[in-house]
Amino acid sequence: MVDLSGVLIPATTPFDPVTGEVDVVGMRSNLRAWLAHPVRGIVVGGSTGEAVLLDEDERRLLLETAREVVDGGRLLVAGTGAESTRATLRLCRTAAEAGADAVLVQPPAFYRGAMTPEALALHYRRVADDCPVPVIVYQVPLRLSTLDLPTGLVAELSRHENVVGVKDSRGALELVGDLVEACRNGFQVLVGNGALLYAGLEVGAVGGILAVANLMPGASAGVAEAFRAGRTAEAGRLQERVGPLHKAVVAGLGVPGVKAGLDLLGLRGGQPRPPLRPPNDGDVEAVRAALRRAGLDV
Repeated sequence: MVDLSGVLIPATTPFDPVTGEVDVVGMRSNLRAWLAHPVRGIVVGGSTGEAVLLDEDERRLLLETAREVVDGGRLLVAGTGAESTRATLRLCRTAAEAGADAVLVQPPAFYRGAMTPEALALHYRRVADDCPVPVIVYQVPLRLSTLDLPTGLVAELSRHENVVGVKDSRGALELVGDLVEACRNGFQVLVGNGALLYAGLEVGAVGGILAVANLMPGASAGVAEAFRAGRTAEAGRLQERVGPLHKAVVAGLGVPGVKAGLDLLGLRGGQPRPPLRPPNDGDVEAVRAALRRAGLDV
């Protein structure tokens, strides 16, 4: 079974400022910078990567680009959720062909009124049955256009041999604890909220997929690494830097804020893809201030 312990970075997607096409050179540069830190791996095509704004061929290109750089035992995870079971499976197979070690599957939500637990269970079981690589269920942040996966449903899915974990981005510690308690032994719960990493580890999560780790890969990974080693005071000090940055930039400004932060740090951030709007000057200054409060040199 794939080991998800630690912190994975849901990579942003850089775009060429002139053509608007995916910037693979910028992607490689970011990946090398992130992988200089002890992160568990990289997620390509997640919410932070603007996956819903990417063409399918762009997703594959990004995965193939990442696979060339992500090595040394690190994981490459692909976001593959789509509105139909058929399209989700197509994305899963493409991801496996491109070298993904696992897939992160968000729920179909457009026909949310029809997405009963029974319908979702059938969807995820079919995906897990036919996906060539392990499946991670993705509970998307509820502020986005999505739906809530009941704990009982995730517990049921956890018993499928090819469903290895869940990313919970709802931002509520008690819900993380419910998942740890309800799911089978060995099922891996990941938090998706950088403000909850330390607390999530305390209640039994194995790590996180954290947008804030785009900006603070070392400190974010260090929380999980120190906690596992029993250095809880060190983990707590790192969390005190990571948590406020998550709240100010990820929760406060979303993908445009994270990309602005990357630019300020000398990485490839750039503009989000329309219809997402770039941050205004005031937002950029707010990101700069948050990075400085976190102890980063900008």
